[in-house]
Amino acid sequence: MSDEQPVQDPEDRKIITLARSARARGGVPEGAAVRDGTGRTYVAGTVALPSLALSALRTAVAMAVASGATSLEAAAVVSAADAVPEQDLAAVRDLGGPGTPVLLAGPDGAVRATVRTE
Repeated sequence: MSDEQPVQDPEDRKIITLARSARARGGVPEGAAVRDGTGRTYVAGTVALPSLALSALRTAVAMAVASGATSLEAAAVVSAADAVPEQDLAAVRDLGGPGTPVLLAGPDGAVRATVRTE
């Protein structure tokens, strides 16, 4: 992982913006957005119920699957965390396959790292 990285692709900027919005709107620690193979996006925030706890990224992947997505092109997470947890990367890998990029941005939207699922 490296320090701030410029995001050139407008579609990647879009999912970062959507993830930031989900985080702010829900007042949750994380926001995430994923883009499926057809270009549709799915947005989610952290789920923290007594009976169900899901990260924003796993929630966004679940929403994509529940909506019929069969692949992922990219994912974005907005979080104060320094890394994307392995369980989140595994969910992206399950739907997107190895090499799917996951953009990790801070609360200000600046991309701190791009992680590729392995």
